[in-house]
Amino acid sequence: MLRITILCCGLMCSCPASAQDIAGIEDCTKTSGLDKRTSCLQSNINLLQQLLSRNSRDYQQRLTAASNEIVALKSTVASLQARVEQLQAERKPAADKKPDAK
Repeated sequence: MLRITILCCGLMCSCPASAQDIAGIEDCTKTSGLDKRTSCLQSNINLLQQLLSRNSRDYQQRLTAASNEIVALKSTVASLQARVEQLQAERKPAADKKPDAK
């Protein structure tokens, strides 16, 4: 929590204009009074933490869905490979039998 606070404060102090690129972030450099500035920074931190957790959940769900799809595709490929091998095995004895020449 402290590292996030320091990071946010450092980013806002060093380049306050870039903080406005994120929707919902307030420009705390224009507020007067230590209490107001502290509360402004804390609300920015809370907003960023919510965004991080929301994005983390979203990407975790996507990763889980992709993993499930990969497992399903692997099982499909394995069954198709087994079927191809079965068909090749059935075809091989038929190819070994040569027609009688008369």
